[in-house]
Amino acid sequence: MGAPCASGVTTDRSIHSSGMYKLEIELKRGHNLAVRDRGGSSDPYVKFKLAGKEVFRSKTIHKNLNPVWDEKTTLILDCLSEPLYVKVFDYDFGLQDDFMGSAYLYLESLEQQRTIPVTLVLKDPQLPDQDLGSLELAVTLTPKHSPLEERRDSTTMLLRRSWKRSTKQQSLRLSELHRKSQLWRGIVSIALIEGRNLIPMDPNGLSDPYVKFRLGPQKYRSKTVPKTLSPQWREQFDLHLYEETGGVLEITVWDRDTGRRDDFIGRCQLDLSTLAKEQTHHLELPLEESRGFVVLLVTLTASAHVSIADLSVTPLDDPQERAEILKRYVSRILKKSPFHDEGDLLHCFSGKSDPFCVLELNNDRLQTHTVYKNLNPEWNKVFTFNVKDIHSVLEVTVFDEDRDRSADFLGKVAIPLLHIRNGEQKSYVLKNKELTGPTKGVIYLEIDVIYNTVKAALRTVVPAEQKYIEEEPKVSKQLLQQNFNRVKRCIMVLISYGTYINSCFEWESAQRSIISFVLFVVVVWNFELYMLPLGLLLLLVWNYFFSSSSRDTSDTESEHKGFMDKLYAIQDVFISVQNALDEVASHGERIKNTFNWTVPFLSWLAITALCSATVLLYLIPLRYLVLAWGVNKFTKKLRDPYMIDNNELLDFLSRVPSDVQVMQYRELKVDPGQSPNKRRRTNPS
Repeated sequence: MGAPCASGVTTDRSIHSSGMYKLEIELKRGHNLAVRDRGGSSDPYVKFKLAGKEVFRSKTIHKNLNPVWDEKTTLILDCLSEPLYVKVFDYDFGLQDDFMGSAYLYLESLEQQRTIPVTLVLKDPQLPDQDLGSLELAVTLTPKHSPLEERRDSTTMLLRRSWKRSTKQQSLRLSELHRKSQLWRGIVSIALIEGRNLIPMDPNGLSDPYVKFRLGPQKYRSKTVPKTLSPQWREQFDLHLYEETGGVLEITVWDRDTGRRDDFIGRCQLDLSTLAKEQTHHLELPLEESRGFVVLLVTLTASAHVSIADLSVTPLDDPQERAEILKRYVSRILKKSPFHDEGDLLHCFSGKSDPFCVLELNNDRLQTHTVYKNLNPEWNKVFTFNVKDIHSVLEVTVFDEDRDRSADFLGKVAIPLLHIRNGEQKSYVLKNKELTGPTKGVIYLEIDVIYNTVKAALRTVVPAEQKYIEEEPKVSKQLLQQNFNRVKRCIMVLISYGTYINSCFEWESAQRSIISFVLFVVVVWNFELYMLPLGLLLLLVWNYFFSSSSRDTSDTESEHKGFMDKLYAIQDVFISVQNALDEVASHGERIKNTFNWTVPFLSWLAITALCSATVLLYLIPLRYLVLAWGVNKFTKKLRDPYMIDNNELLDFLSRVPSDVQVMQYRELKVDPGQSPNKRRRTNPS
């Protein structure tokens, strides 16, 4: 394997081999390359490979052993530990290209921030003693620093270096101690939402973008969204902010390419020291290398060592300060509403756990520190959320930290803000992820919500804030049956109301029918538009005073069904959904076929009925027509006790065929070449 013989290359490799770098390569010429063609010459071209993927291919110089390319390429690197592999081939039309030699360029050994001439001696790993010539290159390696770091004062840098010398050993010891005990300065919670207006990197005018994040030694890579310039990632992850890191989050966007090195799209940096802690920041970061934006939600949460507030200094505990806060929020727009939460988790788990809490309010996400090896942790932390909608729901999730893998879910509670009583410490039983059943453990929270009632009421009639991070819906038989039962209950309520009204028409109770008839006549005769909201108002008042027991909509059925019972239940759901869809589709198709003259007799009948209705509505006020319809409906059973109740419109539509029936009734054409005798012989009947 060939090693580079390079002038201007340092012998000691740089210590700093991580970060973002720009590598500019100028392929100048080749000297005394190997002969691979019968005519005593070659058609050489050069390939550059990095991490096994091709990143550059030069043009082909025909019939020349001392070719001059003078080609340039620029590579964006995030690591210098991988050498650049250079290979030379002889181009053969229609045949496999012949190998002419290779060499490695070790990027860690390059001196940075100046152009270096490099001579690579080509070798064949199978024949190491054979002379295959050399390549001349000019290489420039430039680190891509933060713009903030480039503008730092040189005096500040000298002071910082002197301080580093005096405290170097102490800082290293503290850093290692923090790493071993898993203590950090804070937690960076990042929600990667979307990208906007990215540049196309593929021949089809699109890209397959993904994002890399780097914060000190920690890295995260997002999923790849194929064939788009405006990807929607909707991913959430956490990074730890250690003492020795600079607090600069490096973000790079790449285009995924199968079989070759991924294309660099752009980069941006975020100085976390400029962000306020305990707040969720909505950021649109422009890419420095090209056009486009990356949209993020970033939240910095301090650990126990840099606590945001302790319960002993809670601002709402001071009556005077609480009165000032109330005055400020009553007189101003609904904005900041302090939430106080203190946790005392009781008997949550068996064995040992390292619990911590995550609090979410819409797109805001804060996190407590971890209490290690404790089943009864006390966090005693105070959080403040910016409440944008008083109808939001505070979600508190408890996790068990695991150093080797993602945190384990322990329990969750969801608390609507309007259900909170200020200053009351309340216990909440932890539930499962779906919030449908309890798990082990209780969490104690004390919450205060301060808001402006008028502003909150006005905010109710504007669109609610969209939640960016949500779990993708999955196919679930249980969820299907649950949703079907919910729809069924709503329909059954409407059917019960209809049955009650129909019983008045049927005179099942003479007293009820007489009262309904008199009420109908009075309302129709004196009807005004204001009676519509008045009726809804009376319904709300009635339910408030007389139907309080029906407000509890929780499903108390908790019986465990066997496998066959579940199977039959799912079959019933599918059959019911199938029949309901058929019924809805059939009625829609019958209305369409009425106007399409599928059955001319029925269409003419519809024309007659519509003409009659037009004349009646033109000559007679609607009030009189409704009154006449109601009198006829109430007295029909009295005039003919044995009459079967019916709906004329549905009876008419039942005569119109649906599209399925039209296809079934359609006559097939007889083949004219087939004689009647043949038809009789081929007919099995």
